[in-house]
Amino acid sequence: MTEYTEDTWAVRNMAERAALPLPDYDHLPIGSLESRVRALTADEVEEVLAYERAHAHRLPVTELLTARLEQLLSGAEPTSGDPGAVRPEGPGRPNAGSPVSPATSPQPPSPTPHGTPDQRGRPRADRTWR
Repeated sequence: MTEYTEDTWAVRNMAERAALPLPDYDHLPIGSLESRVRALTADEVEEVLAYERAHAHRLPVTELLTARLEQLLSGAEPTSGDPGAVRPEGPGRPNAGSPVSPATSPQPPSPTPHGTPDQRGRPRADRTWR
């Protein structure tokens, strides 16, 4: 009997993920997954569905994959497109900080002439108080 360690399971899971027809499948949002599965054949959708059921078993994802598989088995054809194409959910620009700098910032507003609730305004110098 083979003894499985945590490392053995990690290597096995990495191999299963690498064999999937959708790169980085585990990190795809459902909205993106819907458009990407349209490029897969029935066999590929079955493969992804089996992986989903064996691992995360997310109901919306299994429903989406099952519906697409039924479409393909009913005669629908996979659409053209690259399932590995760069999508908006992919890594974007590295976080380089805020594009705002002191040079592009507006000047701070001047204080209101009447003061604030915690700081009373001062009377004008040309007025006399009686």
